[in-house]
Amino acid sequence: MCGIAGVLYKQAGTHHIGQTLIDMLDGCQHRGPDSTGFALYGEDSDQLQLRFIVPTEETARKKATDNIATLLARHDATIKSEQSVGCSYQIAVDFDGDLLAFTKDIEEHAKLVSVGHTLDIIKDDGTAHEVDDIYHVGEVTGTHGIGHVRLATESAVRPEAAHPFWATGFEDIAIVHNGQITNYWKMRRRLARRGYTFHTDNDSELVAVYLADKLKQGETLDHVLETAIADLDGTFSFLVSTPNEIGYAKDNLAAKPMVLYETDDMIAIASEEVSLNRLFPGQSINSTEPAPGTFQTWSRST
Repeated sequence: MCGIAGVLYKQAGTHHIGQTLIDMLDGCQHRGPDSTGFALYGEDSDQLQLRFIVPTEETARKKATDNIATLLARHDATIKSEQSVGCSYQIAVDFDGDLLAFTKDIEEHAKLVSVGHTLDIIKDDGTAHEVDDIYHVGEVTGTHGIGHVRLATESAVRPEAAHPFWATGFEDIAIVHNGQITNYWKMRRRLARRGYTFHTDNDSELVAVYLADKLKQGETLDHVLETAIADLDGTFSFLVSTPNEIGYAKDNLAAKPMVLYETDDMIAIASEEVSLNRLFPGQSINSTEPAPGTFQTWSRST
């Protein structure tokens, strides 16, 4: 049992996206006390933003960050800024080469969890408020985002196994997932033969790579979500986010809960009603529950 949440503000401008997701995830934290994560989308940056999981012990951290600097140098990626906090190391680089080859090489030697010009993934063990205490997620402004609280069932409790998952090799695409993909190994082998690399045994990583591969082939997000329902076996509800869109998909059994609330200004989606109520305390909202085997996407103004 895990909890997912997502919000997109349709109109141009930035909002307190970090605090919004903290509130939503705190509402469903009972569904996943092991770890919490956020995929946050801000304004488009001229530089490529990368975030890594690194050791917290000082000597091991220094070794890891030195290794990352060496990896970047051989791809002519110049570090313009850097910040190290908790188990996370965030950098901004100038890079204009082959992103798939670049990130594939880096992932063989470092724990890369987020890449993009608009996307930043922050995740760690603990609750939404505990993660916020370390990384100050509540101060982040942006346009949209998705989040996750995890009860570990398929892989270990460690930061790199937490959600959201970045779609490895593709910038600015992230997913959060509640459920189990029962044809995980079949789909993983199929994607591995296409050259993709997996770095955890978490089935949610598969969803991220599957979606990004379809988008790479030129398919729309709507069509990708439709084919995902047919191709992925199991019980699942998941959210996906791109630089300008957010969407959901539910399997045909609809065993995993999901509710949504939409206005002219925003769309909010979560595993439970209580997460939506956190956004509108004391108000009665007309939420809906997506039907089995459905999908939908929303876009923001640019």
